[in-house]
Amino acid sequence: MLQVKNLTVTHKKDLTTLVEGLSFALGPGDRAAVVGEEGNGKSTVLKLLYDPALVEPYAEWTGEIADRGLRKGYLAQELSPAELARPVWAFCQGFPAFGNADPKDLDRVARQTGLDGGLFWDGRAVSTLSGGERVKLRLALLLLERPDVLLLDEPSNDLDIRTLEWLEQFLLGCKVPVLYISHDETLLERTANVIVHLERLRRRTVSRCTVSRMGYARYVEQRGLRFARQEQKARKERAEYDVKMETYRRIHDSVEHQLATVSRQNPGKGRLLKKKMHTVLSMGRRFEREKEDMTAMPEWEEAILTAFDQGKSAFPAGKTALRLELPELAAGDRALARNLRLWVDGPEKIGIVGPNGAGKSTLLKRVAEELLPRTDLRAAYMPQDYGDLLVGERTPVELLAPSGHRDDVTRARTLLGNMKYKAEEMEHPAAGLSGGQRAKLLFLSMVLNGANVLVLDEPTRNFSPMSAPVIRQVLAEFPGVIISVSHDRLYLDQVCTRVLELTETGLKEWM
Repeated sequence: MLQVKNLTVTHKKDLTTLVEGLSFALGPGDRAAVVGEEGNGKSTVLKLLYDPALVEPYAEWTGEIADRGLRKGYLAQELSPAELARPVWAFCQGFPAFGNADPKDLDRVARQTGLDGGLFWDGRAVSTLSGGERVKLRLALLLLERPDVLLLDEPSNDLDIRTLEWLEQFLLGCKVPVLYISHDETLLERTANVIVHLERLRRRTVSRCTVSRMGYARYVEQRGLRFARQEQKARKERAEYDVKMETYRRIHDSVEHQLATVSRQNPGKGRLLKKKMHTVLSMGRRFEREKEDMTAMPEWEEAILTAFDQGKSAFPAGKTALRLELPELAAGDRALARNLRLWVDGPEKIGIVGPNGAGKSTLLKRVAEELLPRTDLRAAYMPQDYGDLLVGERTPVELLAPSGHRDDVTRARTLLGNMKYKAEEMEHPAAGLSGGQRAKLLFLSMVLNGANVLVLDEPTRNFSPMSAPVIRQVLAEFPGVIISVSHDRLYLDQVCTRVLELTETGLKEWM
């Protein structure tokens, strides 16, 4: 069993408390999902539980991690450039358990992960594997070590829908405890039976940790009901307090007035009024003590807040947005698909799905190249790799307010604040921010530019399960055209008016 007791994690640079007082225990059958906004310490907690040395350069911690004798399997969120460049067989050799494994062991983990066993000896670079192949390969290598607990940081990133469904079954079938981070709400709803929620309240200055032994959907529902009941009780107590205080002030003012006007020739009445004022003041102090014991108004980490201008971003119904016909879609010398035909009219919202490696991002880039130069519409492109657009040392404020005018800078700061940027993050080079913060920045730039055609590659992949519903609602209400690639099943259901599957023979209606 993995036990964590009163864990507190503090960032060394600015002494920010990322996590405070976190305690939980995991045993066989537990599938614990760590949720919360970016920057709340989720990945740091997983790294710390695996190996404190991984966080030592930037964070310090107190508390107790009871894991003596446990073999831990850790899946990092990203591979390093050096790891991505290695041939697959050389990457596998970097795991000691792989070198000691016999054919039966390799066959066992290949079957557990649905992996083609021949991939272990592949000479291709790891970077050329699909997202699903990479995750399955890394999980297989972890399972060779026969871990007692699995720590998985965003295993659902970059997976197509079929592989996401496989991952759900893998998690449900795990016999060892699993602690994992994911932004995929469908996966959370179908697999998690423990929720570890990390929050930062009061403008990200106060940390709160909540551990609930229930599924994700029930947790969200129960949390909302609990907050609603708490708010109702708090408002009732405050209304009753206001009535009491109004009565108190009226009595206090009356007695104070009588004291001010009592005649010096009537000292007896003056003494009685002073005694009465003493009683009134005691009543006021009692009310103040009652105020301290009142139910607090509920606090939660507010979701991001932004919206498109409904007038500026509107796209006329029936107007042609795109007429794209490609005899062949290729990546380098490799043909990905043939006979592609993508016709889009306003204000359609198109979602494109398909297996990893099918060429969805390549197609979307081609769509962006077609739309961005046009002057009869205002197109904006959000690639999967934000580094394609956010380069150099420019800060978020400079990117959103390139004019430098005071009003533009003020508006940019206000919008960034609504997206939960801290003041210091607004002045950091945008290229160095987290994936979630960069996603928010690109989203804001589309809002400010008044785009009426959005070309979006995995628009929700870096938004937390708490923020993603807001993004989906904003995009569902967007009055323009959306052409997107997504594996987010809720996004496809709630935002898209038409979903197409990219196949080798073209785009087909997806069921």
